Amino acid sequence: MKLLFGENLSFKLCERINDLFPGSSQVRLAGPAMTDDRVVWNYAAANGLALVTLDADFAERAALAGRPPKVIWLRCGNQSAAAIERLLRDHAEAIAAFEQNTAACLEIY
Repeated sequence: MKLLFGENLSFKLCERINDLFPGSSQVRLAGPAMTDDRVVWNYAAANGLALVTLDADFAERAALAGRPPKVIWLRCGNQSAAAIERLLRDHAEAIAAFEQNTAACLEIY
C-alpha cells in the first residue's frame, strides 16, 4: 500500500517507512496545487494512494463518499516523525489488512 501523508505529517516519513510502504509521498512533495482537500482527495484516488491524516475531515469524507481513496486516520494528536513512524510500524499488519478489505477508513490510536 502506498501512502499519502497529509500536510501536518512530516515528509521524512516517506523515507522512514519506505521498507513497509514503498512509493509513499507527502502532499507538499506532490506539488503546489495540493492545498485544497478536494485536490488532495482526487490525487490520492487517481494515484492509488491511501491518505494518512491527523484530521477528521478526510475520515468524514470517506464515511460520506466511500473509497477510493482509503483513509488512515491517526488519532494520536501531533507527534514527532519518530513517534508516527513507530505507530505505523506497530500497526503495519492492520494497515496491510485494511488494503484488502472494503472499509473506507482505518482509525489508529
